[in-house]
Amino acid sequence: MMNSNLSQNPKRSRVHFLIITFSTLLLIILSLTTVVKFTSKPPSLSLFPKEPISHIHIHKRIQTQTAILQCNGARYQDLCVSTLTRIIPNLASTSLPDIISATVNETISDVRSTDFNVSNIERKLPHLTLLEKRALEDCHTLFLQTVTELKTVVSDLSSSPSKKYVDLQTMLSAAMTNQATCLDGFEGSKNQVKISRHFRKALKGITRQVSNSLALLKKINGTSSETFTNQVDTSSRFPKWVKMGDRKLLQTTTTNETTKYDLIVAQDGSGNYTTINEAVNAAPNASTTRFVIYIKAGAYYEYVEVINKKRNLMFVGDGIGKTLIKGNRNVVDGWTTFRSATVIVVGANFMAKGITIENYAGPSKHQAVALRSGSDFSVFYQCSFVAYQDTLYAHSLRQFYRECDIYGTVDFVFGNAAVVFQKSNFYARKPDPTQKNIFTAQGRDDPNQNTGMSIIECKIAAGSELIPNQTMFKSYLGRPWKEFSKTVIIRSYIGDLIEPAGWLEWNASNFALSTLYYGEYLNRGPGSNTSARVTWPGYRLLNETEASQFTVANFIQGGEWLNGTGVPFYLDLQQNLTLLS
Repeated sequence: MMNSNLSQNPKRSRVHFLIITFSTLLLIILSLTTVVKFTSKPPSLSLFPKEPISHIHIHKRIQTQTAILQCNGARYQDLCVSTLTRIIPNLASTSLPDIISATVNETISDVRSTDFNVSNIERKLPHLTLLEKRALEDCHTLFLQTVTELKTVVSDLSSSPSKKYVDLQTMLSAAMTNQATCLDGFEGSKNQVKISRHFRKALKGITRQVSNSLALLKKINGTSSETFTNQVDTSSRFPKWVKMGDRKLLQTTTTNETTKYDLIVAQDGSGNYTTINEAVNAAPNASTTRFVIYIKAGAYYEYVEVINKKRNLMFVGDGIGKTLIKGNRNVVDGWTTFRSATVIVVGANFMAKGITIENYAGPSKHQAVALRSGSDFSVFYQCSFVAYQDTLYAHSLRQFYRECDIYGTVDFVFGNAAVVFQKSNFYARKPDPTQKNIFTAQGRDDPNQNTGMSIIECKIAAGSELIPNQTMFKSYLGRPWKEFSKTVIIRSYIGDLIEPAGWLEWNASNFALSTLYYGEYLNRGPGSNTSARVTWPGYRLLNETEASQFTVANFIQGGEWLNGTGVPFYLDLQQNLTLLS
């Protein structure tokens, strides 16, 4: 029903209409002003997109679908998808190597930012212990190494990624290992939680980004399954990555004054220097040719570090037990495991022959490393490593040990390198009364890392000091330090000290039992009987095809780089049979 007053006064009705119209327009203007104020954007951007909104939605949908497709198989798919859609504007038209490069560059920025934050922790937390300060220093060192390795990845991706597939895997695997090592340094610290809260989340993010990069890399058609049987010099049994000059140095059975060395270290003053560190410091940086330091017989009580820029360095001693490098740093006395090593090698293509490296801290001092190697393409020939817990830290990258002796007790060969041992001896020593002997503790963190331990044609036995006390202690082949621990023992002698179960859980838990990879193949000796071995999902008896994956040719691509060293080696399983017959 109509209002009688309005119907009787048309003029008044028009006035009311104008007032309502004006008020409505005023409210609209005020609303637009408020939108502009709170969005801090020009009205043209907020109200009138330059392209139809349907185009934006289509682009986002394509970006997301492409990212989901590329991230298939990644362990952290949500992170992978969000990262790719955020950092790559036109994902559908971007090549896979460029996608990985963008992800790695993003990770480099994260590492640098985390390094900056870690460097400021000591200022924020002024009452840190000596071990905690050293652990922070380790993290800084590891972050710098990570940046170097990730830069190498970006460089290799820009050239021929399929040909450098294994190199890319190796560098990404090492970069991930570095983050875990940083955190490991704070174990046992009273302030571990307080300290790690400043960077644990960042390290987790870096680790997951590298893991995703490894997963993306698998989509590149690499050469990881290729064998290198044509790259071995069968007359000398040396791989081709060892140059002829290096061969001669390693083949010589004795050292003498007529042999040409670049520098000589002798305690009696008959050489160029009296300490090994002086000679290492005098060696050239980034050398492209072999630089040889002869270390005459004697016991050298010093801590030796071959840093990243000291490449192609070689130590030649007078033999096991004659040339010795000795130290006693350990965790109980405030050193991190990472920093406790008597000898640390990081510079690529390092070689050593005829040297004993020892940490004499003793079993009661717990972790006390003799050698830590993070040197890519490193070779140790006719050397010995002597300690108790954590003797040999094969930290990262590719390593080869031939005719070496390793002595220890708890987890005495450990780390996350891709490492092959051939014709070497592993000897268990007498541990503390409450300890067990555990030969290996491999630290693979991710199923896509190309790391692990391969023990071929070796001897696993009790050392002379353990033999009379052998029944007092249990001994095992290994236990899983990290979730995807990988160790295989192939055609080796296993002594009667090994428990029938063979392998041991980590701290009596079910940790990693379904994700680890432990295998045995055609071993011999009283401890090689597998009838009572563990029944874990991750343990297996290998067939020949599986065992072949862990040879010098396939596991560390030794056919490409060992030939120049002069170290004898077996390239594959068939060659083993030929040479042993």
